[in-house]
Amino acid sequence: MKNLKTLLLIAVIALGFNNVQAQSKVAHINLQELISLMPETKVMKTTLEKLEKTNIDDLKAEDAILQAKYKKFQTELANQTKEENEKRQLEIEQGKRKLQAGAQAAQNDLNIKNNELVQPIIEKADKAVKAVAKAQGFDYVLDSSVLLVANGTNLLSLVKAHLGIQ
Repeated sequence: MKNLKTLLLIAVIALGFNNVQAQSKVAHINLQELISLMPETKVMKTTLEKLEKTNIDDLKAEDAILQAKYKKFQTELANQTKEENEKRQLEIEQGKRKLQAGAQAAQNDLNIKNNELVQPIIEKADKAVKAVAKAQGFDYVLDSSVLLVANGTNLLSLVKAHLGIQ
């Protein structure tokens, strides 16, 4: 008798859970596509491209100086003492290491700036998706970029309208 009551309770809970699941509304959106369409993303890309160009120009200038030192070293190699040649070769090697460190630092700066600029964009997109989902009565919104089948409601056009994106 006790087992029958337990089985009956489990059945009632399972059926109730299925009814709750059946009533949930689910939609999808390609969040990456939305973010790529946002004007803030275009501004971010322009900012990052300018920073990258500045970094590349600086590194090219340092490289040109290093190349000039190396050419001068090569042409004067026979006319200098062994100690002087070793000293100049060491300077060139230090210059190469400094250039490599500068390139790595520039890449790190670019990554940090990217993260700094993309975070508010992601937050704005997330807020907009949540607002549209709430207004449309959706309980769940899935990212369609990871779905194998996405035949349900696509919120992209509604969220674009909410954000004022054409």
